Amino acid sequence: MRHLFLLLFALTCFACTSDPAQNWQELDLMKYNVPVSILAPDSAKVVSSNLSGIMQDVTIKSLADNYSIQVLGSQASTNDMTRLKAEQLELVRDNRYFESIVHEEPQGFVFRNLIDSTELYGFRHIVYVGDKEFVFQNAFDGTFNLEQIEAMYAAVKAGK
Repeated sequence: MRHLFLLLFALTCFACTSDPAQNWQELDLMKYNVPVSILAPDSAKVVSSNLSGIMQDVTIKSLADNYSIQVLGSQASTNDMTRLKAEQLELVRDNRYFESIVHEEPQGFVFRNLIDSTELYGFRHIVYVGDKEFVFQNAFDGTFNLEQIEAMYAAVKAGK
């Protein structure tokens, strides 16, 4: 009986947990020259820099929410989304710790790296606007589990 009660309690707690992205607000990145909005925690800080006039780097970060997204904007090599995504897949697969693609969509994917026995997850989401490509990815200043990566990936996809 005690085991049944504990199981029901655990299931109830699990069912009540909410997706952190549901509490995040829309953040318009246009003032950072990224013509897209994403969902972000209220506590998120944005840092923007320009790398030699070739690439734009915008990082949106909230330590309290395990949220750290980097946007890299540059001149697109093509307007073919399939090719743009294939380039990102190749970059990710070239990492010696790459293990697998968790799931894939037309504009992006979530992947798994394995370092020793530690699973680390990441994502890429590509947006093509005008003649520019914007690659949204988890920033490299932290390690994220699958749930955290999925929340950030959903926050990026929810943008306009």
